Amino acid sequence: MNAAARKTDFLSTTAGILCAAVAANLLWGSAAPCIKLGYRFFAIGGEDVMSQILFAGVRFTLAGFLTILFGSLLRRRVLLPQRGSGGMLLMLALMQTVIQYTFFYIGLSHAPGYKGSIISPTSTFFALLIAALLFRQERLTVKKLLGCVIGFAGVVLVSVNGRLSGGVRLDGEGFLVLAAASYGCSSVLIKRYSAREDPVVLSGWQFMLGGALMTAAALPGGGRLHAASAGAWPLMLYLGALSAVAYTLWSLLLQRHPVSRIMVFSFLNPVFGVLLSALLLGEGKGLNIPRCLLAMALVCLGVWIVNRPEKILARADQIRRRSGGD
Repeated sequence: MNAAARKTDFLSTTAGILCAAVAANLLWGSAAPCIKLGYRFFAIGGEDVMSQILFAGVRFTLAGFLTILFGSLLRRRVLLPQRGSGGMLLMLALMQTVIQYTFFYIGLSHAPGYKGSIISPTSTFFALLIAALLFRQERLTVKKLLGCVIGFAGVVLVSVNGRLSGGVRLDGEGFLVLAAASYGCSSVLIKRYSAREDPVVLSGWQFMLGGALMTAAALPGGGRLHAASAGAWPLMLYLGALSAVAYTLWSLLLQRHPVSRIMVFSFLNPVFGVLLSALLLGEGKGLNIPRCLLAMALVCLGVWIVNRPEKILARADQIRRRSGGD
């Protein structure tokens, strides 16, 4: 994208970042409670791993199709990957869809929702460390780490609610950590690959490839989807659509901005998740409203610190100069 295009591109503005990042995380926040509902609507048990993987595979195959369909209609041409993009699509399909969501779907069936809310945003730390230490895409500064710590404090505040207890399962909390690490890595890869390929193409085709791989693995293993409720397939359509919209917005943001500036918004995800779980799953008993408001304030403060370091530094430098410091 050239400099002239950036100036007129809404997603390159602060307002664009805020609107797109909040919308994406609001959609993602609805995913976990909707997956729980999906297990109920399709009568998928906690130990039925192949059906859980099949559920994810169908969802992401649908998400990929919708991403390419909407993108093609908007641009009035079929969105096809460029020659030589196959390796990038395969790597993203494995990291962002197959590995991340295999661990996430299994882990979510064996871990309490509030623990999942605490673990999910650790993907931000993984992304920062991978971007800074492995790919050298940006510097790991004290202010970036401070913003992440403050944002994460808000997540813990709204998620734990005095209930941080119980054992830890490898196929529960452990799998959720692995899913977060895979997501953090995939975010850095999107930043790298989108310099060579359209991020909408990357999102759509990797979803279809990853979803097809998961479906192909689950069906021979005994995975089945039986609609036990009238809302089963409409819910599946919603899950596919939310992934198509959220990941497309996220990929476009990562193409335009540093990983740290975008990934810190991920702390909004579990805050929305806790609130939507209360609404959709009836988990609102004992929900502490002041605690939720304070948590949201901490998350917003963390986002602000990471997104406004240059102005903070410039203002501090001005004060230092006026006071005669060196």
